[in-house]
Amino acid sequence: MKVSRERMAEHRRNILNAASRLFRTRGFEAVTVAEVMQAAGLTHGGFYGHFRSKDDLIAQTVAHVLEPGAKQEVELADYAADYLSAQHRDDVAGGCPVAALCSETSRQTPEARAAMTANLRRQIDRLSRGVSGPDAAANRKAAIGAWAAMVGAMILARVSDDPALSYEVLIRTRDWIASKGAAGPGPNHRSTRQSKVAAGNQASAGEG
Repeated sequence: MKVSRERMAEHRRNILNAASRLFRTRGFEAVTVAEVMQAAGLTHGGFYGHFRSKDDLIAQTVAHVLEPGAKQEVELADYAADYLSAQHRDDVAGGCPVAALCSETSRQTPEARAAMTANLRRQIDRLSRGVSGPDAAANRKAAIGAWAAMVGAMILARVSDDPALSYEVLIRTRDWIASKGAAGPGPNHRSTRQSKVAAGNQASAGEG
């Protein structure tokens, strides 16, 4: 029986969503195509109706999980507080795909790296607008430093088998970002609750 275009598109979304969670949890190499299809509730034989190869699946999954959501402004202090949390650290499958996949993506295809690079540009621009600095160049510098610190801290916190050290890395990085003046409320400042909601949504949607 012929499958409709709508059903094919739904199947593809299910595959990409399943792959994104598995890849974030276990990495690209440790996950098989059969496992992805099983998690998506589909048969292994249907894979090649959507993707040319596992490399193609990886590239398209990276692009999918990093798709920009609604253009929501954030205030950097609140974003850092939400990002550098124990809750986010423990939610590897549903958390920031950059922290979970960036190191592995550096060894993937040009298409996968291009998707990660495009996300990096968007994230820097978005965080720059949440910084209150003397000029655009200073805001961008602060945003790059803060984002690099957040992602690096999340990677280190997750790799540590010492819970106290893991949490200390998160908290001290958050304090460091604030001490650098990168966390002052900018012209687009919103309430803490609004910013945390946006940050949480973006962490799941792909903006880290």
